[in-house]
Amino acid sequence: MRMLVLGAGLQGAACAFDLLRTPDVSEVVIADLTVDHLPPFLRPRIDNGLVPIRLDVRDRAAVFDVMRGCRAAMSAVPYYFNETLAEIAVEAGVHFCDLGGNTEIVQRQKSLDAAARAKRVSIVPDCGLAPGLINVLAQYGMDQFDRTEAVRIYVGGLPQEPQPPLNYQVVYSLEGVLDYYTTRSWLLRGGQRVQVDALSEIEPLDFPAPVGTLEAFHTAGGLSMMAFRYEGRVPTMEYKTLRYPGHAAMMSVIRSLGFLDSEPVDVKGQLVSPRDVAVAVMKPRLWRPQGRDLVVVRVVVEGERHAARETRAWQAIDYFDDQHGISAMMRTTGYSLAITAVMQVRGQVAAGVHTPDECVPARIYFSELAQRGIAITPAVV
Repeated sequence: MRMLVLGAGLQGAACAFDLLRTPDVSEVVIADLTVDHLPPFLRPRIDNGLVPIRLDVRDRAAVFDVMRGCRAAMSAVPYYFNETLAEIAVEAGVHFCDLGGNTEIVQRQKSLDAAARAKRVSIVPDCGLAPGLINVLAQYGMDQFDRTEAVRIYVGGLPQEPQPPLNYQVVYSLEGVLDYYTTRSWLLRGGQRVQVDALSEIEPLDFPAPVGTLEAFHTAGGLSMMAFRYEGRVPTMEYKTLRYPGHAAMMSVIRSLGFLDSEPVDVKGQLVSPRDVAVAVMKPRLWRPQGRDLVVVRVVVEGERHAARETRAWQAIDYFDDQHGISAMMRTTGYSLAITAVMQVRGQVAAGVHTPDECVPARIYFSELAQRGIAITPAVV
């Protein structure tokens, strides 16, 4: 099968790498505005299964022509392109999945359901780590219960060797991180959808050494459509980000001082966005290309099972791949995207538009992750 990866950044490169290791994938086209700086782990595969091409995803006709020659397209470009890319995929009659992260766009992609079914293709938004992997895991956990009372999801991408003051390093878009820190989060309380401020309701969580104690706080996007899907059916559902202790308080101060605001302010006669300044100043200090990271995932589900009240939990801890130079965030995000696309082509995902928790067969998905060294295991909480 011939596959298309849109976006040659960190996650797109990891997605392409994983596809190239999949036996029934014959060729991977990786497309971006520039493909001159592919990472070392991809370069040996150029002209050996990997076809880099220059493509502007804003050029609808060009995207359609490239998609039409592939079985599935994966989007690892910024989320605001995904609605149009999904439309083009349906028109071209190819399966499509993306990294998502914006619930409003996913809601609009849902309107393509009938057209996708007519073309016998599947569209799966939000297929990375969070949203993505954690939603599949949360649904799997809920399926173990006769009645679900509470679902709590925790995810963090962290440096293995934290450095002050923030004890954080950029493992994907800093702009995306700041979006999560400033956008209110949807969750379920008393079975009703409510919104809470990002960085709020901090709680400690303990993980096996060497990770230790982390702090969890609300951020947006991780639940994807689950808060909408289960409103009135599940009393409590929430998603929190994990960081080393103290991070949320420092980011709250930065936010309260206005440095994360998008509205331009006058600086010596020039209109400047404080957030743009924050990104320009912080990114070089947080970007550590040689920094080795880890990803921590935990899902806790409470409910009734066989007439008894139970709490069950699952978790995964993944580490930087030293052999290939691939970060844990790239593995858990980019590989998840690739796995979903291959499942779509294999007919393991029904036609139409579905979020991962609605359509991805969890046991097959977890088996694929385990083959890549990403193990989902029961946790004691």
